[in-house]
Amino acid sequence: MKKIALASDHAGYKLKETIKKHLKSKAYTVVDFGTHSDEPVDYPDYVRPAAASVSKGENDLGIVFGGSGNGEAMVANKVKRIRCGLCWNEESARLTKEHNNANMIALGERMLSEAEAVRIVDAWLNAEFKGGRHLRRIEKIAG
Repeated sequence: MKKIALASDHAGYKLKETIKKHLKSKAYTVVDFGTHSDEPVDYPDYVRPAAASVSKGENDLGIVFGGSGNGEAMVANKVKRIRCGLCWNEESARLTKEHNNANMIALGERMLSEAEAVRIVDAWLNAEFKGGRHLRRIEKIAG
């Protein structure tokens, strides 16, 4: 079973905890990089180490959480070998895996219900990279 890194700031903390429970119930191994409360923090302090762990192969995938998820995706995408997609519905999650082979996603607690977030995570985890013309494009991102 895949090992998944999680990280959030204070604005994404509650959603991180919900998704952590969901992933554990499906037998995924979860590595929580924090934060561990809803006290204000700076998201790069948590997101960057989680993304680095995915980049180094210590974790297979990663999910980061914030109020909107935008800043968290930006931080993750600064790390080499990370392709983090900001997801707002099941289709965006499926496509970020099928077309971009995203190894991380970002979710916004203020943008989604818990039920929507669970469906988004499941759609991303169950999708498969399609390769083909999409591989050429991913190689251009890395270049």
